[in-house]
Amino acid sequence: MKVSLKKGLAAGVVAALLASAGAAFAGEVSYVHAGRVLADPATGRVAERQTLVIEDGKVKEIRDGFVGEGNVVDLSSKFVLPGFIDSHVHLSSQQGDGDRASRYTNTSADAALNAAYYARITLEAGFTTVADLGGPGESAVALRRSIQQGRTAGPRILAATGMVTPHGGHGDANGVAEQFVPILRSTAVCSGPDDCRRAVRERVRNGADIIKISATGGVLSDTGAGLNQQFSDDELKAIVETAHFMGRQVTAHAHGTDGIASFLRAGGDSIEHGTFIDEEGIRLLKQNGRYLVPTLLAGDFVAREAVRPGNQFTPFQRQKSLEAGPLMLDMARRAHRAGVKIAFGTDNGVAPHGTNAREFQLLVEAGLTPLQAIQAATINAADHFRLGNEIGRITAGYSADIIAVDGNPLEDVTTLMDVDFVMRAGNVYKNK
Repeated sequence: MKVSLKKGLAAGVVAALLASAGAAFAGEVSYVHAGRVLADPATGRVAERQTLVIEDGKVKEIRDGFVGEGNVVDLSSKFVLPGFIDSHVHLSSQQGDGDRASRYTNTSADAALNAAYYARITLEAGFTTVADLGGPGESAVALRRSIQQGRTAGPRILAATGMVTPHGGHGDANGVAEQFVPILRSTAVCSGPDDCRRAVRERVRNGADIIKISATGGVLSDTGAGLNQQFSDDELKAIVETAHFMGRQVTAHAHGTDGIASFLRAGGDSIEHGTFIDEEGIRLLKQNGRYLVPTLLAGDFVAREAVRPGNQFTPFQRQKSLEAGPLMLDMARRAHRAGVKIAFGTDNGVAPHGTNAREFQLLVEAGLTPLQAIQAATINAADHFRLGNEIGRITAGYSADIIAVDGNPLEDVTTLMDVDFVMRAGNVYKNK
């Protein structure tokens, strides 16, 4: 790609601008030479010496051999895969950022700038699509729009625009003085079926792609309310029914067995975490082919953090971290053995952004093969979000979301923790 420089404009400035927006071959065809490629994770077949033809942000075709001239990306020594999908992140923050005082000093502008920074880190880790489940709605929508317009580098975002939670539940402004509660709430709080219908409709009004609720208590909420069910059955039914009326899926933060089962019986679409899931919860997930997003990285992180000297956890957070964190690996193992469909999700923002690929290693420890772990982050996650005809594969007509690594991740999944190349929608954001 040729770039003409006006006199007096430093080449470094232009390079920085290109890096921020993604280097693209606007209106032209580009050719990606892939040494080995896992184009369709559903088959597990690895093809060698392939050329991916990219046009207008999509894969136009795949040809045998290395062909094409001009705009060529040389990945002939790399292993190429579809861009990954993280079904559960929180881009606007990260554990350890600042201190508790930041809850009072940070604005929605701070949240948006934090999210833009962490979005770039996540993209460069190989994750070309994410679901932002619970960040401040205004900042999430602004970032989603800016990325769509090509003004900010980041993954494709599905935004929940906050979370729906009961008064005093996980996600409410717990552990602060009463006068600060209205200011610090970043979620929709509700009590009673009609009020919860309102909360769902407001999330949709604010731009939500998906509705995320807290069906049970949470590990990092500063309250002693436990990890069991917090919405009533009638409230859960109202939430799910209203979301479906409005054309939105509903996913539930859920740890306790009662909250998991009640949400699924109400018609909910997927479970985040699932720490204490039992046979009934597994049966209900399998009944309608619903997805579990196990977020093993979050469980691993909080269990380690809770015993680290000088951590920022409150006593409530520490107690729940030690209770729930160590159980999550076995939970995923039991669910996988039972045939539950698993979609990849990290809950990053709990663990540091950019470490998303550590989840692959944990999934393999839970009994998945490397291919099954990759499927969780590609075809499964795409199906989970009903985007299976757009992302999750490298095939004609799909978005040109492409990553590359050294080595063979089907033999050693840890190679995915060091991504060398990232393309999203035909734009190159990383090539080392």
